[in-house]
Amino acid sequence: MTLAKYELIDAEKACHSIVKMCSWLSVSRSGYYEWRERPASATAQRRTLLAASVAEIFAGSHETYGYRRVHAALGRRGEHCSAELVRALMREQGLVPAQVRAFRPVTTVRGDFRGIPDLVSRDFTAARPGTKLVGDITYVRTWEGFLYLATVIDCHSKAVLGWAMADHYRTELVTDAIRMAAGTGLLQPGALFHTDRGSNYTSDEFGRFLTGLGIRRSVGRTGVCYDNAMAESFFSALKNEWLHRYVFTTRAKARRQVIRYIEGFYNHRRLHSALGYRPPFEVLNESVSAPTAA
Repeated sequence: MTLAKYELIDAEKACHSIVKMCSWLSVSRSGYYEWRERPASATAQRRTLLAASVAEIFAGSHETYGYRRVHAALGRRGEHCSAELVRALMREQGLVPAQVRAFRPVTTVRGDFRGIPDLVSRDFTAARPGTKLVGDITYVRTWEGFLYLATVIDCHSKAVLGWAMADHYRTELVTDAIRMAAGTGLLQPGALFHTDRGSNYTSDEFGRFLTGLGIRRSVGRTGVCYDNAMAESFFSALKNEWLHRYVFTTRAKARRQVIRYIEGFYNHRRLHSALGYRPPFEVLNESVSAPTAA
């Protein structure tokens, strides 16, 4: 209790007389000055260094990490402490992450899904990379009009293997995204690609394109967002952690920020909670290299 009083006096000494504060708090001036001259304890020194590391990690995440991800990042550096201590240090420094707002998509139900089965049933896990993929389309507002983004995400590593952007959402937008994913060489024969019921994804043209690549098609059955939750969760992170900070005057500027998030942050650096707080490409590369190492 006495130490807390000394800390309060030290924090407020620019505003109030030390003599008066010592009197108000019923502590001696000699005790306060002795405390001031005393070397910082090992615990206090470590806390100071830890606070600096927390601030560095937070800034490196572009102010997107909450205390759990910061705690995980410290652990990856070999810094072991409690998550609650990290939470306290962030609060003391006023480090508030970008808040992920509730994402309420309107999953498309237009058109006939042509008897395409739901082969996922809301199970967005996979034992190996390139065997189960999810995709979706979203848009980014700019002063020039919408920029449409299509993605292809690997269910095993959560990595974005393919993406495409255009000023339209015709079928070639989604085929370009799939083509990029296929170009990685990671897609396995008979891989599954799951989407919502959007007309592009259920079209005959897209079906023929996937068949030519040896990819099976799957769509959600109920027309609600949970049937494609993994793809929509990525869009939520993209927009709330990154894009909502900007006002885009052109599609080109929006495109640069989308690429910066996907390739510069999400795939290579962002710690994913579903991966035990590891980056998607770290998990992907480990999975791909494991058979070779064996």
